Amino acid sequence: MHATFRGLGVAMLAAGIAIAPAMVGPKPLTAAYAICLPGERIDGTTAEMAKKQIEGAGYGQVRMEHKGCDNVWHGFATKGGASMRVAVAPSGQVMPEGD
Repeated sequence: MHATFRGLGVAMLAAGIAIAPAMVGPKPLTAAYAICLPGERIDGTTAEMAKKQIEGAGYGQVRMEHKGCDNVWHGFATKGGASMRVAVAPSGQVMPEGD
């Protein structure tokens, strides 16, 4: 009987280890995290408008990703053979993002 409890304990521990990373890891991006704060107003710019601005700044292979509550469009593009993240500010300024 003692061996049965030990086996059960090992099984429960193994199950807990398998589940724990999902419980304590980073939360996935969901629609709930994309909700804007009160008072933030989303402007009428579209992904197509942002894409054209990025292409006009000399980037190619533009793929738009999302628009933030700050009205900045985020996407991916290439320039000079390098692939990078890019952003378009509400002012129309195109800038590389990240490192």
